[in-house]
Amino acid sequence: MSGRLESKVAIITGAGRGIGEATAEAYAAEGASVVIAEKNETTGAVVANRIAGLGGSARFIQTDVTSVASLENTVRETLREYGCVDILVANAGINVFSDPLELSDADWRRCFAVDLDGVWYSARAVLPQMLRQTSGSIIAMASCHSSHIIPGCFPYPVAKHGVVGLVRALAIQYASRGIRVNAIAPAYIETELAREYWAGFVDPEAERQRILNLHPQKRIGTPRQVAMTAVFLGSDEAPFINAATILMDGGRSVLYHE
Repeated sequence: MSGRLESKVAIITGAGRGIGEATAEAYAAEGASVVIAEKNETTGAVVANRIAGLGGSARFIQTDVTSVASLENTVRETLREYGCVDILVANAGINVFSDPLELSDADWRRCFAVDLDGVWYSARAVLPQMLRQTSGSIIAMASCHSSHIIPGCFPYPVAKHGVVGLVRALAIQYASRGIRVNAIAPAYIETELAREYWAGFVDPEAERQRILNLHPQKRIGTPRQVAMTAVFLGSDEAPFINAATILMDGGRSVLYHE
């Protein structure tokens, strides 16, 4: 029985851990050949080797999404090995949270270099090949911060609002040429980034529980759950979904807040 992504080739940025790692594993399990486009050489190789050890097709290519040359090399190496690029999951991202007037210029640039420019550079690197193929699915990892403002999180939501605008613009630009561009907007997901954030509190477990209690289901999402949404968007099951942002927040955003 074929998988939902059988014979497809996917590049997944930031696939060395968290949502990217879970997405790479889910894609490989569904039959895709997966390129682990990760900056961290150790974690990227571990994920690729684990997938290969389970019988999947995976290759690690060290990739810095802030570098146009690095991304172009990743696409070039992918084409050399697999001959096409069917899916891009532009997942790589970082948290930069600050009071606006205390934010340094360096942190402002760092946030946008990864969280917005990195998505654009990744998409720009794969688009020429997808246009030649007249097919392709680009999936950007946005955030609940793309539509909601949480105090104390500047400038992250500014960059993530930009991701949604980028997705919509590219989706409309290339829709008639066989390319779909969509976004996934997770809220709290229990990733390494979330745990690192909680670790900054005096009582990390109390902060984690406070976050869980904010959600109607009294829990938060898992990387695997986000990954399976990326599987759907990358598959042939979603041919008429374009320029969309799928919010994954367990229903928190529709709650009444005093």
